[in-house]
Amino acid sequence: MHHDRSQQMLEALQAFLTTPLETTLQQHSQADWEQSVLDLCHQTIATVPAYRSFLHAQGVVPDSIRTIADFQQLPLTTKDNYLRHYSLTELCRRGQLEHCDMLAVSSGSTGQPSFWARSLTDELQVATRFEQIFHDSFQADRRRTLAVVCFALGTWVGGMYTANCCRHLSSKGYPITLITPGNNKAEIFRVVQTLAPQFDQVVLLGYPPFLKDVIDSGIAQGIDWQADHVKLVMAGEVFSEAWRSLVGDRLGSTDVCFDSASLYGTADAGVLGNETPLSICIRRWLAEHPDAARSLFGESRMPTLVQYDPISRFFEVQDGTLLFSGDSGMPLMRYHIADNGGLLSYPQMLDYLAEWGFDPIKALPDNRGVYPLPFVYVFGRSHFTVSYFGANVYPENVTVGLEQAPICEWVTGKFVMQVMEDTDQNKRLAIAVELAPGVAGSEEKCSAIATAILHHLRRLNSEFTHYVPDAYQPPHITLHPTGDANYFPIGVKHRYTRA
Repeated sequence: MHHDRSQQMLEALQAFLTTPLETTLQQHSQADWEQSVLDLCHQTIATVPAYRSFLHAQGVVPDSIRTIADFQQLPLTTKDNYLRHYSLTELCRRGQLEHCDMLAVSSGSTGQPSFWARSLTDELQVATRFEQIFHDSFQADRRRTLAVVCFALGTWVGGMYTANCCRHLSSKGYPITLITPGNNKAEIFRVVQTLAPQFDQVVLLGYPPFLKDVIDSGIAQGIDWQADHVKLVMAGEVFSEAWRSLVGDRLGSTDVCFDSASLYGTADAGVLGNETPLSICIRRWLAEHPDAARSLFGESRMPTLVQYDPISRFFEVQDGTLLFSGDSGMPLMRYHIADNGGLLSYPQMLDYLAEWGFDPIKALPDNRGVYPLPFVYVFGRSHFTVSYFGANVYPENVTVGLEQAPICEWVTGKFVMQVMEDTDQNKRLAIAVELAPGVAGSEEKCSAIATAILHHLRRLNSEFTHYVPDAYQPPHITLHPTGDANYFPIGVKHRYTRA
């Protein structure tokens, strides 16, 4: 028995249950963020064997880390040079994996699972991100709320993490009741139709394309979503404001900035940030003013825009990609998550918008949930993977399908995969494949390639198998001649994904 651990759990739980959300966020917005991350760094060096060994191998003397400038010179940690280099035990505090009470799994590019350890205290940090949404957006502190977890359940990180965080909110006194049908549409429909009339509102939590499929299929079955006062909590996908409006209309949304919110999360460390009514209001305005958005973000595509708590997750930017540091069952320092994006302070954001004549705070119907927290914008890892129904689809998964006989005789091995939307904004995994010289395309070849790729995606990528509904799993294949200028230009380094 570890009595000191039980005391730590009790203190963390008591602090979470008795501290109002507003108090926590106000304190954290005014705290010394730099000193906080320095303290976490020193604590991690002292207690985590893997990080101590990592710095020693890099020639870093721990006593030399005195300022934030010193901290920002520390070597980056990555999945390859840190998480995969050390055992789970070494990555945990005091080298004690047993001090973490839960493990989650995510799939790597070859299907080799990665394991993530966490404890109750880690979940309470993340539960605060859910609390921001349920309290500030959905007013779930005063409305009887049915929370329906539509993420895949099992060892995968999303479903169980979400369920636990919602239960923590209920324990804090929120009138929230949880049910976990997972990504089973028939079961979602059954529980909503049976239980929704007994609540003031229903919150569906899941991946955006799956939730849209649930909503559209429900309408086809005669479900009156508007009568159920449905709200959405989403994660894992970048979606457009046109998509939010379309889905909101089908739900009968009355205030789009308060009726849905997206989480920016990762298996590595849980939720890193969340949309707020303020960030949604800003993003919707930027979507209508592309020149302002392009000037702010440096690209013509619209990123996810969230606010974050720098005491919980300390962000940095290096070469256009995000780094973060944060405490968890496996603490991470200057972790290179490989997401393209950037940071903006609260004053920077409001000052920039003021230059364009827009005041988002005045544009909101009320100031519930407006806190001076910084912003992080995220384009995702479009150079390496595509995200489809929350599952990372890797080029390596697709390659195996193209290597099977007789397919390997028809193609060069090059392909481009992307997630595309039809006119109704339903998503499909589209894969353009380069034919070998002199080979003509046909419907039979398209069918054979789609079958092979689907077989190996299911075999290698457990997230794809369990996250993506069966009807959306078969890829849409197009065949293109060798050197096709749109997908396979000659003399240019090939990229296997496209945003």
